[in-house]
Amino acid sequence: MIVVNTEYIPGKRIVAIKGLVQGNTVRAKHIGKDIGASLKNIVGGELKGYTELLVESRREALSRMLAQAEELGCNAVVNVRFATSSITSGAAELYCYGTAVVVEEAPAPGGTV
Repeated sequence: MIVVNTEYIPGKRIVAIKGLVQGNTVRAKHIGKDIGASLKNIVGGELKGYTELLVESRREALSRMLAQAEELGCNAVVNVRFATSSITSGAAELYCYGTAVVVEEAPAPGGTV
């Protein structure tokens, strides 16, 4: 599956647009990570617990979006974007979306494929 945040894929042409696909996950903070984050706020530095949580959330949302694209018979997703929103105190949603498409090799300039 080709995944890009552009409208097109160099060397490919879009032959079918199947529509919007999305994936999301809602995650809550962990009390242990909150305590660690509070201490980091005093001395500064990366909040590694939250960084890991965000990486896991991004992977999960992307995986769910790609599963939708596969169900539609697509081999690529273009215009991929990520968004976040607060759901409630201590919980946030990470949302991933894009346009599911079918692509094939583009004809070579001046030739046929």
